[in-house]
Amino acid sequence: MKRIKYSKVRRVQPYNFEYTGEHTTDPVEMQLFVFDEEGYEEYKNVGLERVFSECKDELQINDTKWLNVHGLHDVELIQKITSFFNVEPYVVGDIINTSRRTRIEEFGDVLFFSVKSVLPEEDNGAIKTEQISFLLKDNVIVSFQEKKNDYFSHIRERIRTGSGLVRKKKNDYLLYLMLDAIMENFFVTIERFEDKVEALHDGKISGGENFITGIEKSRDELNYIKRSINPLRDALYNLKSAKDEDDEYETIRKSTHVFFARLHQKCLEMLDQIDYDLTSLDSASNFHFSAQSQRMNQIMKTLTIFSVIFMPLTFIVGVYGMNFDNMPELRTENGYFWVWGIMVFTTICMVIYFKKKDWF
Repeated sequence: MKRIKYSKVRRVQPYNFEYTGEHTTDPVEMQLFVFDEEGYEEYKNVGLERVFSECKDELQINDTKWLNVHGLHDVELIQKITSFFNVEPYVVGDIINTSRRTRIEEFGDVLFFSVKSVLPEEDNGAIKTEQISFLLKDNVIVSFQEKKNDYFSHIRERIRTGSGLVRKKKNDYLLYLMLDAIMENFFVTIERFEDKVEALHDGKISGGENFITGIEKSRDELNYIKRSINPLRDALYNLKSAKDEDDEYETIRKSTHVFFARLHQKCLEMLDQIDYDLTSLDSASNFHFSAQSQRMNQIMKTLTIFSVIFMPLTFIVGVYGMNFDNMPELRTENGYFWVWGIMVFTTICMVIYFKKKDWF
């Protein structure tokens, strides 16, 4: 997981934008769907001229059009698309700047929605993040993705087969489906971390430095996911709560508010689960330190008992180890055996006393 870093750059041109992500080698590809309840048309590797002509076609003015753009490093292409839909120029910067937080904004008859999508890496389990942005206008929706992936494959299949409501609804319902697919990625990621949390719980007693490192890493990554979900929750709340004319989004139909309310509820469920996982990590960490402290106390207790037992023995040995001439016990015939007897008796008495006190 990488930290978000902001760099201040002085630009000569105010709208000289640069892509800030990592996927700069793959060619930019566009896919266009034009559909209604009766049928659909699909265009792969479509060009801008064909896209613009389909959007301007009066015979298809009521058809829903979905343009999916794979790749954000072709800034000029994105500028042409946003210019065609009369979007404010600075929105291009929000689309290609992958460090921006999730937000929703409406420019007249155009709705802009930018969201983070997270998934765990297959090899090391780290979080990979991708920014996905949407533009909605009239019956058109444009989605911008950093790279090719399978997030929306099931939606394309629904359009092709006509299953569900996707061809009966408009672009706002299509936005709901894509946001729902993105949120499924959050659930997959959280579930993966729940497995890690469970594994950490299993090793919380015997775990050492690696256990503490795993706890801190999991806590940081869960907090990162939480920071990605919080603005999405707020944006969905605005969508589902826009009931007054002043607050209502023109591009989101009232019949679709119920679907965005479901997404908002999912966000709350994910946040609750993350809070539970964070609490579990704190509990595992506290239990680990308590167990280590208890173990240390037991060791110190054992060492202290042995030290106390040997203290009188050391005293006796020290007394009779002094080299004075006038020590009558030195010439006693059985003095050596008497001293040994006293030391053994003292040891046995102390062990019995400690045992009765339940000190060990």
